Amino acid sequence: MDIREEKRFNLALQISNFRTALRGFEKLVERIAAQKRDERAGFFIQKEDAIDYDKFYATVQELFGPEVKNQDVKCFYRKLCNNPDASIDWCEIFGYFSSEEDSLTSQMDEENLVFLVSRKQQVVISGSRRRDVIKCIVKIPQLDLLITASQKGLITVFNSQMRVQTSTNITDTSWITGCDYLSQLKRIVATTERTIIVWDYKAQGSSQENYFVIKPMDHCLLCVCVVSLPDQLCRDDILLGDDGGFVNKFTVNSDDFGLKQAKSKKKLQNQVLDSKNFKSVKRKLHNDWVMKIRYISALNCFGSCSLDSVHSLVLESLKRLEDNLPVREFSMPRGANTFCYSIKANVIVTGGDDKVLRLWHPNISTKPVGKLVGHMFSITEIVTNEKDQHVISLSSAKVFRVWDIQTLSLLQVFHDSQGGPGDMQIYSMVFDSNHGMLVTGSSVMDMYPLTRMIQDAKQVPHTHEREINVMLYNKYFHQVLTICSESIIKVWELETGLQMYQILDPHGFNVELTSAAIDESGFLFATGAYNGTVKIWDFGSGQEMKVLPEGKDWKEEEHWLQRLIFLKAQEKHQYLILALERSGKIKMIQGKEDDIYLAVIWELPDVVPVLQNGNRIVHLRMSAKDRSMAIPFPDVELIAEKNFSQHVDNPAISIEMNCIDLLQVEGYNLIAAGTLNGVIILWNFVTSTVKEVYRPEDCFTVDPDLDPKRFRINDILFLFRNPECARRSSQDSICSSSQCDSSKGPQSSKGSKQSIHDSEVKGEQKDVTVGEQQPVDKKHLESTNLTDTQPPILVTAHEDGHLRLWTLEGRLLKDILPFTKHAAISLTSLYTDSCTRILLTGNVEGHVILCSISSFLDPPHDEKKFKQLLSWRAHSLEIIQIIYVEDKQVVLTASIDGSVRLWHALNGHYCGYFGQRRIFEISQTSDFILPCDVNEYPIEIKEESKFTEKKQKYEYPLVFDRQRWKKMSSMSLLFKRTPPKAFEVEHDFKFFKSLSSPKTRRHTLEGFMTENREAGIVFGSLPIYRVPSPTSLRFLPLIGSEARRDSSDGIPGKKKGSHVQHERQRRRSLKRNLVPQINLTSSFFPAIPK
Repeated sequence: MDIREEKRFNLALQISNFRTALRGFEKLVERIAAQKRDERAGFFIQKEDAIDYDKFYATVQELFGPEVKNQDVKCFYRKLCNNPDASIDWCEIFGYFSSEEDSLTSQMDEENLVFLVSRKQQVVISGSRRRDVIKCIVKIPQLDLLITASQKGLITVFNSQMRVQTSTNITDTSWITGCDYLSQLKRIVATTERTIIVWDYKAQGSSQENYFVIKPMDHCLLCVCVVSLPDQLCRDDILLGDDGGFVNKFTVNSDDFGLKQAKSKKKLQNQVLDSKNFKSVKRKLHNDWVMKIRYISALNCFGSCSLDSVHSLVLESLKRLEDNLPVREFSMPRGANTFCYSIKANVIVTGGDDKVLRLWHPNISTKPVGKLVGHMFSITEIVTNEKDQHVISLSSAKVFRVWDIQTLSLLQVFHDSQGGPGDMQIYSMVFDSNHGMLVTGSSVMDMYPLTRMIQDAKQVPHTHEREINVMLYNKYFHQVLTICSESIIKVWELETGLQMYQILDPHGFNVELTSAAIDESGFLFATGAYNGTVKIWDFGSGQEMKVLPEGKDWKEEEHWLQRLIFLKAQEKHQYLILALERSGKIKMIQGKEDDIYLAVIWELPDVVPVLQNGNRIVHLRMSAKDRSMAIPFPDVELIAEKNFSQHVDNPAISIEMNCIDLLQVEGYNLIAAGTLNGVIILWNFVTSTVKEVYRPEDCFTVDPDLDPKRFRINDILFLFRNPECARRSSQDSICSSSQCDSSKGPQSSKGSKQSIHDSEVKGEQKDVTVGEQQPVDKKHLESTNLTDTQPPILVTAHEDGHLRLWTLEGRLLKDILPFTKHAAISLTSLYTDSCTRILLTGNVEGHVILCSISSFLDPPHDEKKFKQLLSWRAHSLEIIQIIYVEDKQVVLTASIDGSVRLWHALNGHYCGYFGQRRIFEISQTSDFILPCDVNEYPIEIKEESKFTEKKQKYEYPLVFDRQRWKKMSSMSLLFKRTPPKAFEVEHDFKFFKSLSSPKTRRHTLEGFMTENREAGIVFGSLPIYRVPSPTSLRFLPLIGSEARRDSSDGIPGKKKGSHVQHERQRRRSLKRNLVPQINLTSSFFPAIPK
């Protein structure tokens, strides 16, 4: 009993000690989190009070003992520093995580800086023979294919998804030593020890197993490569290295394989070709085996390495194989097993049995420019990652080392520990730049992904803990400001994605920020909250400058601020902000230099009840109020009619203003507003009027069967091109669309590097839905000059998914339903560039739609010139804000999912998200990846050719013409016939000369519409024919000679009286012809009349 009680006492004591340690750990975490918050807020912290990693690690060891791993503690500390407000679990300090994302974050340490070894994928070559190994791997970047060749003869082609596309078995007595791709002949070449194999991998059916064998060879072939010369057509040069130190060049043509295959009548599995029939040259360059041979297109030369210590590496042009002139040789102890070339660094990296990587300049063969030491065993393979400037080397002990070419530093070391003693060697290695993956071949194929590829594709983009309320871009500082519903302000650097600073609870504890704006200079930004308070901040430091406090008699959410816009102040050190409240009130807030408080100095009268009463235009009267300083908008009052009666509001109908935009340029002083019930209101302070631009039908009536939000306008925007931009666009004679190459399936596109601003679709692009078009006044067109300033246009984003463009008079110019893969989706945000050349919009399903509007803005506003160029899925949830950065040509999207993401505007490719660990690479074309919550590829709206705009013409097959046959007699042919030449066979081509185009009514087969908008993207692009269909079976044309006689009666110009006789004759012929077997000979070989 005493021993049991002692054990219980010890256990209780341990539990008590552990709980005490947990309390101490929680206090330590709270201290560090508070310290990081203070650091980001800009407060100074003394070094004595600061807790760095060393102090943190020492304290954790005191609390939990020395068994805590340094790696787990470091990962926990980094997570806490990056996000002090994140939820923390004490289990993470011991390496246990509650979700996959946390464990993934823990693996993003220094040990997995380049490749994420834990996410290695393995592909077993199906159908491979026992104890077979992958001898060679070749990547074809232009086709995104991967070719593998096993030692015992299995050649496999993998597609971009690493699925087997095709394969074949080479039944040869000797082993395969290498393979490559013939780019001109579109075939695969492989070498065995004594033969060359050429295989057409695109063949179908039984011919898929057929291949050509070129033999005999003088020596045992060890390696092969193909010379990629794009100027030579239907011809490829093959370089071979053998065990005698020779480098051979074989030239193969398409005629060597295609004609022989066509002439062969028997279907043989392989066809043997004599090597002496091919043009070949060879030269002895080494005194030992040729281990590797490669053709370097950038240097226009080939390289071959050998185990020879004197002639270890030879680098020369192909001409040196045909003569005996001296060649460029690189010497190294014990020779070289492999080598590779880096284009950006312009160095050749060699490795061999001396375990040293040497970097050589291509033109300096006397001494290497650098050495990389670290391998403990012989180096067998070397590949380069050109984008990141990395060299990956592999030793015979299956140890990988990743080096930086520029700094010659070691980045990562990892070991392939799988497999038994017989599977120790890795025979081949290649880096797949298309997918950011290192591929190795042994008894299986292993794929090691880059850490950044997994990080971007697997981790959920996470910028804020809560949904994003506001996103703004400061074009002068090139920084992005984001605000979430938890009222945390974060400022990010656009080019790198790093966070500059953050502000917690800017308007007080638990006060949600709902709007913000940046002034024109970029030095200030203003924030507005749900309780009506407004603050002005210094953008550079994040310090508060001025405040509009909450009124004592204000009700909760009565002054909820929906939108803030900075106005141009007439005087220096004066700030003016236009604010829209959720109640629909528009007011102006003023800030003076010597006053810390902001004040409301101007309000617009409520015009909605007046317009609701039936007035389309209401005049304004200038108020006589004296002001000490000028403001952008005058004080106005409504001039209501005398018989105005107050309209009784229906509480079920929301008539408040939901969005506003203003235009203040020379000649225009406008405020446009869109309401919740779909009414567009325009305030014109030049003409002193307020006008109802558009009102939907039945917008003031309640229908319980319909959605009450169906008329809502979610965003409104002025499209105005200033004279400078108009002059520039007229001089450029704008734009050709950014042509895109398919990168991921038929729906995705990889854009060219030209600017979107310099591009617009060449042809005419039909829209999915076209609104009503009113005729344009011809007199107005004649008087319009392109160089003159054109009046602004209003664009509205609607809840029903439509994008509508209006004139200021209320005329509908364009009504388009943007095309996505789904049905009509509510639009939420609009954005245009400084010269109004493109229009961006986002919707509630997370799609981004990019349209070209440059030519459309020029009168007469041709609807065909409004073109949707691109659409892609950016988020899985609603987009609340979208911004286009012109100088970087990127698109920023903010969503309620809490993330702000960055995209290439030219092609819709994903760049990253704010808050990720990896720095952005905006200037470089990133690898095509998708966020983990998006699985739709970008859709490029294809443009129509100018030739298809005209009436389509179709080619018709030739048919037999009886009239021609009758006109041609045998005697007339005899006089025209020329005497036959020697070995020429005489033929009578009378039948072929009687063929002519069919005498049909061609207009009935003409396509009357280029596409059908209602049928969708697939069937809508098919041509539509209007062919009269017969009413019953008896009117069908009959087959045979009688059918031809009957059809001759249908030629226009026949008498109407023959109709009855024609019907009887048709019925009789129908009975005779409706038999199971119909003789079609007379239709194709007409009888010669006697």
